[in-house]
Amino acid sequence: MRKWEMLLTPYKQAVDELKVKLRGIREQYQKSSQHTPIEFVTGRVKPISSIIDKANRKNIPLGELEEKLQDIAGVRIVTQFVEDIETVVELIRKRKDFEIVEERDYIDHKKPSGYRSYHMLLNYPVQMITGEKKILVELQIRTMAMNFWATIEHSLRYKYSGEIPENIKMRLQRASEAAFLLDEEMSIIRDEVREAQKIISEKQEQSRKEQL
Repeated sequence: MRKWEMLLTPYKQAVDELKVKLRGIREQYQKSSQHTPIEFVTGRVKPISSIIDKANRKNIPLGELEEKLQDIAGVRIVTQFVEDIETVVELIRKRKDFEIVEERDYIDHKKPSGYRSYHMLLNYPVQMITGEKKILVELQIRTMAMNFWATIEHSLRYKYSGEIPENIKMRLQRASEAAFLLDEEMSIIRDEVREAQKIISEKQEQSRKEQL
């Protein structure tokens, strides 16, 4: 366990730092009264058991985990609208505090299961007492509808040990299309939604000032 803790400590630090930075972007948008493309941010370090299971499935030696297992550290940005994903991707591309290693578009090119998301693999520098260490972090960017579907699919995949029955797979694919149609419909009325949210936000702020 001591070795695992030493291995995973910089990954935890990378996730924590990225969450703070990305939530900071969200707060800046909120304070500027602009529509924020970031609804919420989450992150995690893969449990040891999951790391070992995946390494075994992919025939990755434990001594090569840091080089070959790309999702030990994971951060997720969830947006309201599909268009927000493009905005977030551009924001990430402009940053200078990490390197983008790879991008994978599973929105325009969904997986056969129906999975949709935009993935970016980051090389993130963590400052350790021994010096700088670069950590691979998988950043996922998706809408709330995509996230709901992916969460359910992940739960079912876990329940059936990766072998989801065909009838459930088919229903999941239908649900994926329904979720995407929801995203498309929300995109059509996004200006109305944003205006409504702005009015609510302004009223809440005014009420807060009156109470002070």
